Amino acid sequence: MKILVIGGNGTIGKTIVDRLKDDNELVIAGRNSGDVTVDISSSESIAEMLMNVGKVDAIINVAGDAKWDKFVSLSEEDFYIGIKSKLMGQVNLVRLGLSYLNNAGSITLTTGILADEPVDMTTSAAMVNGGIQSFVMAVALELQDYKRVNVVSADLVEHSFDKYKNYFPGNTPVPMGKVVDGYVKSVFGKLNGEVIRIRA
Repeated sequence: MKILVIGGNGTIGKTIVDRLKDDNELVIAGRNSGDVTVDISSSESIAEMLMNVGKVDAIINVAGDAKWDKFVSLSEEDFYIGIKSKLMGQVNLVRLGLSYLNNAGSITLTTGILADEPVDMTTSAAMVNGGIQSFVMAVALELQDYKRVNVVSADLVEHSFDKYKNYFPGNTPVPMGKVVDGYVKSVFGKLNGEVIRIRA
């Protein structure tokens, strides 16, 4: 399969690439490095990336930003960081990417546990994660040519545990291999419109 991995140089992205690289043709996209570059918050950048990559069998996105801060400290512009990047960036990836997706192809997006179990300082991140999960369930009802869209929602990943453990008291970190299994399930299975929750 020809698979476009956006965020393929990140913590989760690198592990996905390592899992898939031997049996598939991978195209790695990143903000500053990769086979192609993309700013997920810009629909023009997404369109240019897709035009350069051409037709693919699957798209995996593990990129997207959102501001973490106390609600009383978040400005309207702070909320727009997550809305433009992690929310509309992924919506635009589906909106524009479907035209470059071969029949029976799939798009896999990324959210996280905050959509279901928000913690302190995550009002913005939880909001956009929840929005993407609802979007995936709804847009799947309208897809044609056996194309599929799913989203992987993982708990705190073991590789990031030390950095974020104080934000997630009592959460058991998820092994990275289990997180990658979620993306494999989305790409190579038949699921459509699913929130693939990865928990310890």
